[in-house]
Amino acid sequence: MTSQYVDENGQDDGYTKDGTVDLKGNSILRSNTGGWKACSFIVVYEVFERMAYYGISSNLVIYLTEKLHQGTVKSSNNVTNWVGTIWMTPILGAYFADAYLGRYWTFLIASGIYFLGLSLLTLAVSIHGLKPPHCGNPSAIDCKKASTFQLAVFFGALYTLAVGTGGTKPNISTIGADQFDEFHPKEKSQKLSFFNWWMFSIFLGTLFANTVLVYIQDNVGWSLGYGLPTLGLAISIVIFLAGSSFYRHKKPRGSPFTRMARVIIASLRKWKVKVPSDPKELYELDLGEYTKNGKVRIDSTPTLRFLNKACVKVDTTDPWMLCSVTQVEETKQMLRMIPILIATFIPSTMIAQINTLFVKQGTTLNRSIGNFSIPPASLGAFVTIALLVSVVLYDRFFMTIAKRLTKNPRGINILQRMGIGMAFHIVIMLVASFVERHRLSVARDHGLVENGKQVPLSILILLPQFILMGTADAFLEVAKIEFFYDQAPEGMKSLGTSYSMTSLGIGNFISSFLLSTVSDITKKHGNHRGWILNNLNASHLDYYYAFFAILNLLNFFFFLFVSKFYVYKAEVSDSLDVLRQELEIESRHRVTQEASTNTQVNGFT
Repeated sequence: MTSQYVDENGQDDGYTKDGTVDLKGNSILRSNTGGWKACSFIVVYEVFERMAYYGISSNLVIYLTEKLHQGTVKSSNNVTNWVGTIWMTPILGAYFADAYLGRYWTFLIASGIYFLGLSLLTLAVSIHGLKPPHCGNPSAIDCKKASTFQLAVFFGALYTLAVGTGGTKPNISTIGADQFDEFHPKEKSQKLSFFNWWMFSIFLGTLFANTVLVYIQDNVGWSLGYGLPTLGLAISIVIFLAGSSFYRHKKPRGSPFTRMARVIIASLRKWKVKVPSDPKELYELDLGEYTKNGKVRIDSTPTLRFLNKACVKVDTTDPWMLCSVTQVEETKQMLRMIPILIATFIPSTMIAQINTLFVKQGTTLNRSIGNFSIPPASLGAFVTIALLVSVVLYDRFFMTIAKRLTKNPRGINILQRMGIGMAFHIVIMLVASFVERHRLSVARDHGLVENGKQVPLSILILLPQFILMGTADAFLEVAKIEFFYDQAPEGMKSLGTSYSMTSLGIGNFISSFLLSTVSDITKKHGNHRGWILNNLNASHLDYYYAFFAILNLLNFFFFLFVSKFYVYKAEVSDSLDVLRQELEIESRHRVTQEASTNTQVNGFT
């Protein structure tokens, strides 16, 4: 018997080994598809798409306050609620991709919805009947508010866009990672750098959005400022389609939620059943069922042992009563990641401040450099620049040195990289608190507290908190995407990737909750009029940022605790080697049996 992974001479047959196929479902040659050749289209797509997304989100709080005339808390919460939805809808996109349509087709359909929402949004800021009349002083209380119809069109476009991104975000990065064959040594090593350069492409697009597009929106007009992102998205979709013939695809393997639910329910229904001490006594499919479908069998592990009850053999084949060991282990892998996911919520809440309170701080400071006025949202470009520089330094220098010291192909493991990023977040909020305290001190010294006028300090004093945020992202955000993709089972990669996006979504919703709650409590019970007011000179953002620093410190300790007990999944390639060896043993045993049978028959005749 010859393994499907090698030819009859035991040599590599040139086909991919990870179950990837072309769009028609046929096996594909590694040399003609995938790798960096295919990823080049995907990476370039992401540059344009990120330009489009951040061209809207980076300056949204300014549009809401200056054009729709909303207050600090309301506009900030509208931004974080929308961004939170943006990052939560990927769960649905991942579900449809893994269960029904596959990643490629889910992505294309969602891209159409995304483009529709962005086009409608451009119309909402361009057509006079769809926006409030111009107001000379946006902070004045007599500015005409947006009508219910105008708000419905504007926010309807925003949330249509959010539905579209739900299908693109979890699938595009997963499609990119799928282009590297986990079972080919060279491609596997290339895959280790993929997520670094993936984040590089994201923030390259973000850099353009936070500089050029933000400047156009503030100084030229919102119609052109939103029209260019719409054009950028159209270009990105065309670029993605141009690379279709080079892509490798993973077949949808059914609903991951259903498979996980079956394991949990079967375990509960058999809660009195004793789990045998020998894992070989548990129910598992034949080896051939995995190899012929390009899947990998996973051996039983002692963690979350209660779930092993689902694969204890009983007198039924009901899938809600009996699950295979591999199915149980897939469920375990997804559940084991949840404590790590929870630990990323607070850092994600900090990221939400970049496009809300950090930008609002910038509006209170002197933005002039000569004749040039710096748009407050453009400081987000320094997050991007810091991340780009940090990713390159990490990939080219830090990782090389760390590999020599630790003998780990990644340099340091993924959770260690995440932990460094979380430590940075503590420092960021301490720095932000001290900077804000200085800003408020200058405002008091110049009698600017009550009138809320511009403080005679350069906007550049905010640079440290933006730069540190980018450095933190190079550790935490890159590692987070890699962790949830890498640790998810093969049939649930899109769902695993959506975990990292869910983290950002929940972080934004937590930001909305904390901002509203702290604002209300400090207005009612504080010695001052509140920590967060429309007039930031009369507010106490320094206290709010110090509160965030304490939250990050507590969360860091929680992360250290849960990461200490986290068990990494076994390398897939190692599982394949074991599977191949068992197949060869089984094959030799079958040949021996057949030879023995033939000898007996010949002797009898």
